[in-house]
Amino acid sequence: MLELLFEDAWLRAIAKPPGLLTHRTLLDAHETTSAHEQAQAQWGERLWPAHRLDKGTSGVLLFARDADTARLLGEAFMGGQTRKQYLAWVRGWPQAAAGRVDHPLARDPERPSAGQPLLDAQTDWQVLDRREWPVTTHSAFATTRTALLRLAPQQGRRHQLRRHCKHMAHPIVGDATHGKGPFNRALAAHWGVQRLWLHAQHLALAHPHTGAALAIEAPLGPEWARLQAI
Repeated sequence: MLELLFEDAWLRAIAKPPGLLTHRTLLDAHETTSAHEQAQAQWGERLWPAHRLDKGTSGVLLFARDADTARLLGEAFMGGQTRKQYLAWVRGWPQAAAGRVDHPLARDPERPSAGQPLLDAQTDWQVLDRREWPVTTHSAFATTRTALLRLAPQQGRRHQLRRHCKHMAHPIVGDATHGKGPFNRALAAHWGVQRLWLHAQHLALAHPHTGAALAIEAPLGPEWARLQAI
């Protein structure tokens, strides 16, 4: 059962769990379900995804309840009229308390960047917590340093946060594409949870029909509290 975060005559927002596709894709052809399909079945109506979250990412996922609303939401997301905030556990401790990554990204992260046009991409970040976990992920160190970041992408490039964290040399814990496999496996074994530690916590936008300010929040899963209990 999907958790409902917001609904009115035009919109539904859910808390997408990690490991669930936003919608079917040929990149994950073996998957047999998606958040889109489950939401339509749960509420018995046709829905249009307004945006997407990576399969491994949890958090706020917004749907339109009709085609016209979907069009208006699409214009808002494409036009930069939404504000998103994420939480992420990353490898290591950033030297500063906050900053901005200003690093253009190729459109398709699945292909070599060479030959692709580079798109403007900026992400603001802030350190919320620093932890030294009692697990060895490198032979030279008995413990592992990680940090909890708040991330605010200024665009919605594909894998923007994951690629920008890698560019900072602080990849997101559990990122199989942009992180390190041995590091991720050691932490997954220690915590007993294998996931991408990225959560879409907050989505703000003007309502596409009324213009009212909307702020939708998705609570963290209980597994997040364990990582801060040390």
